[in-house]
Amino acid sequence: MNRRAVPDRRPVALTIAGSDSGGGAGIQADLKTMEAHGVFGTSAVTSVTAQHTRGVESTHVLPVEEVDAQVAAVREDFDVRAVKTGMLATTPIVERVTAHLGDWDVPTVVDPVMVATSGDRLLASEAEAAYAALLREATLVTPNADEAGVLTGIDVDDEAAMQQAGEALVETGVDAALVKGGHVDTDRVVDLLVTADRTRRFEGDRVDTVATHGSGCTLSSAIAAGLAQGPSLEEAVEAGVTFVRRAVRYPLDVGEGPGAVHHLVDLRDRAARHATSEAVEGVVDRLVAAPTARAIVPEVGLNVAGATPYAEAPAAVAAVEGRITRTVSGIRPNRGVRFGASSHVARFLLSAREFVPAYRFAANCRYDDRVERALEGLDWTVASFDRGREPTADEEASTMGWGAKRAFEDASETPPVAVVDDGDVGKEPMTRVLAADAETLGDRLLALAAAVADA
Repeated sequence: MNRRAVPDRRPVALTIAGSDSGGGAGIQADLKTMEAHGVFGTSAVTSVTAQHTRGVESTHVLPVEEVDAQVAAVREDFDVRAVKTGMLATTPIVERVTAHLGDWDVPTVVDPVMVATSGDRLLASEAEAAYAALLREATLVTPNADEAGVLTGIDVDDEAAMQQAGEALVETGVDAALVKGGHVDTDRVVDLLVTADRTRRFEGDRVDTVATHGSGCTLSSAIAAGLAQGPSLEEAVEAGVTFVRRAVRYPLDVGEGPGAVHHLVDLRDRAARHATSEAVEGVVDRLVAAPTARAIVPEVGLNVAGATPYAEAPAAVAAVEGRITRTVSGIRPNRGVRFGASSHVARFLLSAREFVPAYRFAANCRYDDRVERALEGLDWTVASFDRGREPTADEEASTMGWGAKRAFEDASETPPVAVVDDGDVGKEPMTRVLAADAETLGDRLLALAAAVADA
């Protein structure tokens, strides 16, 4: 029997850019990113590069007629909702793409690809002037500091210069400019979205990595994918910036060079949510079934938390809503497991992952003399911090983050399995147990419970 097809209708975007044989940037990065954002990606290849994670070996620019034919073919058949341009290579290609955009009412993101991350030049110097006309037809231009300098003649070396360059770009006719601050020497990364009416500032932590190959392509493609689905420009930019910062935080360890950004990071993280939630439920079930588990439940209740592989906030951490409390005969969870249910344990776990990225599961348990003796008998690596010295909310955004930092920075070379504190006024003493997987966390909690029961 033939089965009925059930078509999946998705918005379409077009990338006009060069090919990266290494797969981290260019057309390859664009299509991966668009697909990860739920958009069907089409392409027009402008050039073929032989490159890898260490640099560009050679470049072959396609005849402008072939680029034109690709764009025309896509326009003829697809309802394209957004366009992004990347490596355009030569003046004739820039001019032909500009001509297409001139009679095509479609949001366009221009990533002015001029130099690869490795330092190899990807745009002929005489083609730089042709970008002025292209920008007049564009919705957004996304230069890094060096590219903004080429396009405006401004030395972009601080935030004030970024603002100045953004304003200069908007004066050329482009609707908005996202001047990226990754190459600007600041403690935190600042990106500025400049329009004729306002400037929106995006600030984030700087990631200690050189695996940023493809970050520009990935960002512009994510924004184009957002525009293809209908959000406002500012919403699409905000989502794109958030996405690419996670893609840089969790780079792909491929090739012999620095590697590449993770184009599918959000997709992979979402795919892991169900398994993470089930894993937390499994630990809870083991505790409820254990006669000795009651011995490690603190007065405020015990919680089990599990982070998705690329979790960046408590919303990506599954935990018991309402915690697990003691009953006359044992323990029970107040409600089920859901993402975002935990605050303290989730934030402690996320902070611990800054030091031991493999840690994905954690639980809070009671801490008293019996627990202390039990921990000594288990021969675990145990760290501690003093809650009496924790900063105020005005001084530190997360006291749990501060506690994890104190504990892990003071720990020995072996990562701690448990972190304890003696509490403070109005704050119950606590033991926090950590593990890379749910099964190990369950084993450790049951071992601790058994040891406390015997203490």
